[in-house]
Amino acid sequence: MGESGEEELGIGKGDKLILRGLKFHGFHGVKEEEKKLGQKFLVDVDAWLDLRKAGKTDCLSDTVSYTAIYSIVREVVEGPSQNLLESVAHLIANTTLMKFPQISAVRVKVGKPHVAVRGPVDYLGVDIIRYREVDKPKSAGTSFMI
Repeated sequence: MGESGEEELGIGKGDKLILRGLKFHGFHGVKEEEKKLGQKFLVDVDAWLDLRKAGKTDCLSDTVSYTAIYSIVREVVEGPSQNLLESVAHLIANTTLMKFPQISAVRVKVGKPHVAVRGPVDYLGVDIIRYREVDKPKSAGTSFMI
């Protein structure tokens, strides 16, 4: 999707909740040792929604709690093993959109800091964006419920 399409959907401008540097131990990957021993995963989440009412009222019920999104991320990353980071990120994004209808889009970055590659890296990972109006989350077997 190009920049103009992102702007139409409110991405790149407007209000968003930001969760950065979430760290969890999970058992995702295609290698047997990844599933058996597990490893550290780094997650960032951006969730776009209108925060004007919460800004005016100073009331938690007029927004989405950071801790609720954190709980989704934790349950997915510490939950059942997935082969691909793409699946982990998709589950986080889809569950977030399902649970919070006021969120119009969500961006999820999932990284592995300890990977078997030749050379130094901070992490390798994926970065996905899911839009409520484009990706229409489905409930059947595609999300975790908290």
